Amino acid sequence: MTPIQRRRLLAAPAVLALALTAACSNSSSKDGGGTSAAPTLTGDCAKYQAYAGHSGTKVTMFASILSPESDSLEKSWAEFSSCTGIKISYEGSNDFESQLPVRVSGGNAPDFAIIPQPGLLAQMVKTGKVVKPPAQTVANEDKWSPVWKTYGSVNGTFYAAPMSANMKSLVWYSPKAFKQAGYEVPKTWADLMALSNRIATSGGAKPWCGGIASGTATGWPATDWVEEVVLGTYGGDVYDQWVSHKVKFSDEKITTAMKTVADWMQNPAWVNAGIGDVKSIATTTFQDAGAPILSNKCYMLQQASFYRAQWPKGTNIGPDGDIFAFHLPAVNPAVNSPVEGGGEFLAAFSNRPEVQAVQNYLSTSDWASSRVKVASGWVSANQGVDKSLYTDPIDRLSAEALTDPAATFRFDASDLMPAAVGSGQMWKSFTAWFAEGQAIPKVAADIDAAWPQ
Repeated sequence: MTPIQRRRLLAAPAVLALALTAACSNSSSKDGGGTSAAPTLTGDCAKYQAYAGHSGTKVTMFASILSPESDSLEKSWAEFSSCTGIKISYEGSNDFESQLPVRVSGGNAPDFAIIPQPGLLAQMVKTGKVVKPPAQTVANEDKWSPVWKTYGSVNGTFYAAPMSANMKSLVWYSPKAFKQAGYEVPKTWADLMALSNRIATSGGAKPWCGGIASGTATGWPATDWVEEVVLGTYGGDVYDQWVSHKVKFSDEKITTAMKTVADWMQNPAWVNAGIGDVKSIATTTFQDAGAPILSNKCYMLQQASFYRAQWPKGTNIGPDGDIFAFHLPAVNPAVNSPVEGGGEFLAAFSNRPEVQAVQNYLSTSDWASSRVKVASGWVSANQGVDKSLYTDPIDRLSAEALTDPAATFRFDASDLMPAAVGSGQMWKSFTAWFAEGQAIPKVAADIDAAWPQ
């Protein structure tokens, strides 16, 4: 799922808008190069000619992405907006998953929603309010691996173009702290657990910190932990059967995976460094969870590549820096390089010309490249993006893992499940698992009971 924070980003800086206006022109053409409806764009704006003709219009966009990650999101389309004259009015909410269905059913749908859960997309499509994308957006999907198009489809019909991909199978740590303590990055799950025990018995900082609080989306990081263990223990086939509920939560395989997570992230000797006990994980926001690493109170945090945006400005991120990340090892060595990924999909609730212009642009590799240039911690699986644009070491690590043909890649399970389960009961029950110490059989049974019949 997508990271969420509590304050809304302001529009792109006025200075940037003024600079772009000076560099571009959208005067009407007198020689047939444009029309009165679609003036010819010149200078730096010429590359947006295909989207011209809608100056003075506005489109609304609703998502769960807030500052600091949304900073780069708005910067990524600032030039497009300035050149075409289409204003993109962005709103982020900590309650996106619960508010979007309310707005849609109440006749107040945004023009666009950036949806991180295919299960929620399916729920929205059932309302009949999601508009199929224009032909150019469909054509732009040729730059994506076919599997990504299936994630943006419902019952075989394509509705929402993917915007981003993120690498979830990462462990954040401090290379400086590891070096000082004489610790090495573990290559296997057994090594990771042995290191955790070694740190816990050293008498200093605890090995792990964590947080699963995220507004109405509280609980989602805990779903990632279980998904990582299911994929890394049993491989892709069992994972797929779990997503479709052919393997239930109460199945021994899944409850065993949950026990593995409990031994790891509910071990009172191992968590929650610098914050509190095991139960504090449920009340600590995922954004704040990694802070104790910088104060040498904990050593590791399991979180996705987008967590890159949460480290304070000035943090040295790299192999020898204050912070870096390593690939979470497979629980079962027989599973080759398990990689759990997530993503975001752009669904439209209107087919006005300006809406389709924005939809077409945001499905291009040109837009993806523009966001890569302004965003650290953001990766695209769009094959038209030049990998040399990834200057951040975390982004390079993530892009390599997401495009590794030998990896066992699967999309976030809870995001693929029906919304009533994946972004509903699963979040609720996993929160109770951490906050109240609810027993695994009870957690599993409640989620199974929520599965749509």
